[in-house]
Amino acid sequence: MSLTLIGLGLCDYNDISLRGLEALKQADVVYFENFTNILACSIKEMEKAYGRMITPVKREFLEPGEGLIAEAQSRRVALLVIGDPLTATTHISLFLRAKEKGVAVEVIHNASVMSAVAITGLQPYKFGMTSSLPFPGSSFKPETAYEVIKRNKASGMHTLLLLDLKPDEGRFMGIGEAIDILLSIEEKRLDGVFATNTPCIGCARLGWPDCRIICGKASELRKADFGKPPHCLVVPGSLHFVEEEAIGGYRLNHS
Repeated sequence: MSLTLIGLGLCDYNDISLRGLEALKQADVVYFENFTNILACSIKEMEKAYGRMITPVKREFLEPGEGLIAEAQSRRVALLVIGDPLTATTHISLFLRAKEKGVAVEVIHNASVMSAVAITGLQPYKFGMTSSLPFPGSSFKPETAYEVIKRNKASGMHTLLLLDLKPDEGRFMGIGEAIDILLSIEEKRLDGVFATNTPCIGCARLGWPDCRIICGKASELRKADFGKPPHCLVVPGSLHFVEEEAIGGYRLNHS
């Protein structure tokens, strides 16, 4: 019958839009994707606030998502997504496959880290390609994030790195770990892309009341306390004087 992708925003159950809340209440079944980000509230708190039973789903349920799409062919299905529904490739693929199957799909947008990062003072249109920085493994050490920084820097663009998180395992990559990974890639590549003196902006809990932002050299941010996840890391490109003034308020030595 239909599939509605509902953006929840970045903090907690209060961030849902009125339109999203109405669509949630009209759905026959409500699923919650909670593997690409985290909220500052529990599912039980969401259920109490929304007056609906909410079923959390894992990546395996949405990739490739045949079961959900089949259900949406005969029922009104709502999928709650932290941030904006279409900032993750998983959800875009789901959107396209559902339409191919003749399912009516509606997207109800909300704030995402891609827009909230503007609180740093960096101009959104000056960001280049965004990249995720995954946890490395014994045989899995991707260098995509490093390549993205290199490419964006060549064009004077800023880089937003989304740090890996595995809520089911209680693992959340912090700013310090992300910097260590990039430095280890630099040590191997020696391309002069990322060093201990590289200017960075560390962000924690964007969109939350206790959001924390620190600007400084990579070596300084490695030691800084950003608190609870989620974290992301920004590597600025060429700065406009207004951007320089804005990020100055986040410097460690700012008084």
